[in-house]
Amino acid sequence: MSKQRLEAFTDGVIAIIITIMVLEMKVPAGSDLAALRAGLPVFLAYALSFVNVGIFWNNHHHMLQATERINGTVLWANLILLFWLTLIPFVIRWMDETHFAPMPTAAYGVVLALSAIAYILLERSIIACNGPTSKLALAVGTDLKGKLSLSIYALAILLAFVHPWIALALYVIVAMVWFIPDRRIEYLI
Repeated sequence: MSKQRLEAFTDGVIAIIITIMVLEMKVPAGSDLAALRAGLPVFLAYALSFVNVGIFWNNHHHMLQATERINGTVLWANLILLFWLTLIPFVIRWMDETHFAPMPTAAYGVVLALSAIAYILLERSIIACNGPTSKLALAVGTDLKGKLSLSIYALAILLAFVHPWIALALYVIVAMVWFIPDRRIEYLI
């Protein structure tokens, strides 16, 4: 399989994930601003999730631009990433239906953390396939940014049980760190 087919497949799955996320949103119960305001927390969770899925998609695209070839291990690693990303609509719905209770808010962080770990596994499998002197290997280096993000996710998951809004704020911080595509890769492509 070519990397273009892998990228097209991933694009399709991510488009479906985003579609499911928006379809899971409930229409306000009334026709006034108060009804719209009542749905604001869920809309903000949707927006954060949209941004997070977009960040994974954007960085996935850049990573594949720095990739010359793929193999079966890369295909499976990509599927693992997509598996975790597909759970994002589920945890958003769970947070909504429980009014951002600690367990669903922590579960959201677990899904984001496992998506990040899957992304790193995909990155490592691409590097293994293309060699230690490949563009991607040289660009990523020790991946301090990825390790820092995982640490913040771990902290946020724990803090979700103290106060869910602290965890959500930390999820926003990680998204802000990754909002601009990975410049280490952009410089090489």
